Amino acid sequence: MEKSRLAPVSSVPVSYMQAQHIRGVYERAAAGLDYSRQIIATCEVPGKCDIEAMNVALNAYLRRHDTYRSWFEYDGAGDIVRHTIADAADIEFEPNYHGEMDVDDARKHIVDIPSPLEWGCFTFGIVQSEDHFDFYASIDHVHGDAALIGITMLEAHGMYSSLTMTGRPMPLPDAGSFDDFCLQERESTSGLTVDSPEVRAWIEFAENCNGTLPEFPLPLGNPMEPTVADMVGEMLMDSEQTVRFESACTAAGVRFVGGLFACAAMVEHEFTGAATYYGLTPRDTRRTADNFTTQGWFTGLVPITVPIAAASFGEAAWAAQNSFDSGLSMARVPYYRVLELAPWLDKPPPNFPVSNFLHGGAAPLNAVIAATEMGYSNNIGIYSDGRFSYQLTIYIFRYGDGTAMSVMFPDNPIAQKSVGRYIAAMKSVCGRVADSGHW
Repeated sequence: MEKSRLAPVSSVPVSYMQAQHIRGVYERAAAGLDYSRQIIATCEVPGKCDIEAMNVALNAYLRRHDTYRSWFEYDGAGDIVRHTIADAADIEFEPNYHGEMDVDDARKHIVDIPSPLEWGCFTFGIVQSEDHFDFYASIDHVHGDAALIGITMLEAHGMYSSLTMTGRPMPLPDAGSFDDFCLQERESTSGLTVDSPEVRAWIEFAENCNGTLPEFPLPLGNPMEPTVADMVGEMLMDSEQTVRFESACTAAGVRFVGGLFACAAMVEHEFTGAATYYGLTPRDTRRTADNFTTQGWFTGLVPITVPIAAASFGEAAWAAQNSFDSGLSMARVPYYRVLELAPWLDKPPPNFPVSNFLHGGAAPLNAVIAATEMGYSNNIGIYSDGRFSYQLTIYIFRYGDGTAMSVMFPDNPIAQKSVGRYIAAMKSVCGRVADSGHW
């Protein structure tokens, strides 16, 4: 830990996504509020854990990815400063035995990690049962996006499996460098102006949303009251309905995602009467082979615009698909960079919604499924740290059993009721399309 505290200042800038996360952690803490910042993944492994092999595997994983050598300094004003450990070999995790814990103590232990303003905001562990053990990774978002779940399971646990089954480390391709991504992002965004096409598109989108990013269509309670997070979910469509829904999308000349955003637009129209839907969805900006094995936060946001008043399903789905496809390049232009160029716009409002569509055949969910299919992990679980941050997060998962929706939101009675209404409305609209091909 001493070497991490003495790590020199790095010339590598923080990425825009890292910066908004770090400022969010700092500002919410200063206001007496909490901030969701961890991605927690688990998997089940038969037998008794070989602690020595697991320790070798985890240290190899941590040293392999340069993001884990960094921590950040920020005091509420000015730039965020990155400190970086020069030699990856100086990272040395060691196993600590904690004995028996009840569920509450175990959960507290797993989420109780340092903030990104210290080194080491990540932890790993095993919970040994009689005939199997559960492996967990609890990692601050500053070091990765959703792809870290698959990367961690494929690499750390895959390495463990190789060591215990063959006695040899698992060969891996080069990891790539998140530092390189941060430098490239800063270089590409430094040349942007208010006249750059993607910047102009972001400005138009924000101005259509009252000078900021979109709000959730139903009330969610007072965002300045401290709260924990809750997550609820429900199947939107079973496997047969999902197939029929996709057929309706194909008939409209769009992909599944276009149909889903058309349904989200209709739901909002039914609740608010809005003539146009404005939404956001994350997009993984990894494009090179080494990036796909690089741990880091590569996700950007894509704005979605769908005229919905009096639109048929086919018309709305076509507009949604066109907006998604034409807006993909905007994921490489962070909204916070746009705020620097267009200071009359506002930061996102509390509880602004971001909708994630996760398909079993595409990143990042395919890496998670691959880890299971390759035998490296069983019963992979993905969990919240129980804190609520600034963003309301909507997940739609498409997999073999159908299509499911989950929403993470502030745990208060107003939000509970609103989110329940929202999921029910989305299920109703998707079901109508699956059954008839239209609203």
